[in-house]
Amino acid sequence: MNAIADLAEDRVVEGVYAVARKQRLRTKGGASYLALELVDPSGRVDARVWNDVDLLDSRFDEGDAVRVLGRVERYRDRLQLEVRSLERADEADPAELAPSIRRDRDELDGFLDFLAAELAHPGLAELSTGILGDAALRDGFRMLPAAGADGHHGYAGGLLEHTVGVATLCRETAQLHPRLRADLLLAAALLHDVGRTRELGRGPAFPPTPEGKLLGHVHLGLRLIEERADGLEPTVLAELLHAIAGHHDRSACRTAEALVLYHANHLDAVAATRPVGDD
Repeated sequence: MNAIADLAEDRVVEGVYAVARKQRLRTKGGASYLALELVDPSGRVDARVWNDVDLLDSRFDEGDAVRVLGRVERYRDRLQLEVRSLERADEADPAELAPSIRRDRDELDGFLDFLAAELAHPGLAELSTGILGDAALRDGFRMLPAAGADGHHGYAGGLLEHTVGVATLCRETAQLHPRLRADLLLAAALLHDVGRTRELGRGPAFPPTPEGKLLGHVHLGLRLIEERADGLEPTVLAELLHAIAGHHDRSACRTAEALVLYHANHLDAVAATRPVGDD
């Protein structure tokens, strides 16, 4: 079996991959073909089905695991797989074939708990540890990307990695600038993307849920926090929600903590995606 990371031009390959994207398109001459994105834990590759399109199209759906035989070609300086045969691989779990975090999940999990334990404010500590201790939500942190498959940290576990990154930046910033309300900032960082757990479905495609498509992760996160914030002082809750609501919108930030969260979120996203120069 050939891992996607090991594919090389002009080689015949066979492997089990997950279908992260499937589109039926037409050539300029009007012939049908399938445009696919295949994934495994090592990476992603575009694939094309030019022959027997009707037959092969009927064998699988987007999100399935499939067994593929094909040949690797180079198209516009990128490797592409020309599929010769394909069938559903029912023995494989598609979610397990999604590109995955390279760092140790358990280590990140432990550090997330460490950061939450730093909260001294009783109400913020109870809210944050309650949400992060929810088994279903925590599984979402471990198995979902931070911004969809095409965004930053766009792999299984990316949500956990990004949350730890942003929370660490905010914690360090609060230590450098003691005028910041450290507990408010850290709680906002820990919970800023919790809405992703309701916005996205399982890999490999991580499709938006019906409510995710309509409302988005920010709104869903705010709603989830409000549902679980019984007993938190109204002013503290409002400031927490404000910081989270503005983490993608600098102009909406009215507090220093909201602005720091915005910049920490942006920094971690850019650092994860910007190519590193040779200098």
